[in-house]
Amino acid sequence: MDTIKTYREIVKQVISDYAKLRPSHGNIRLDAIFDEMRDRYALMQVGWDRRKRVRGNLIYVIIENGKVIIEYDGMECGITQELINKGILERDIVLAFLPDSQPVSIA
Repeated sequence: MDTIKTYREIVKQVISDYAKLRPSHGNIRLDAIFDEMRDRYALMQVGWDRRKRVRGNLIYVIIENGKVIIEYDGMECGITQELINKGILERDIVLAFLPDSQPVSIA
């Protein structure tokens, strides 16, 4: 399997695992969104909590030029280490939500 296909499967697996979780309160649904044609992957939350509408991204990742680019990571512990643990090389992960984003360096 080539690198991009492997990275695509890892990203989908990590997002799918988060989509199985249930928020501790409210009536909120987690939806995994996969656009393999354009290599865009997201985890969305939609629903209600205490009579207020909840909606938006929890995770947004794109794959481009051989890099896994994390555009948004709203998870408590972040997804970067999980991606690395499952086989994505640190040098191939870019944290685009940080200024002057460069490939990841986990200390």
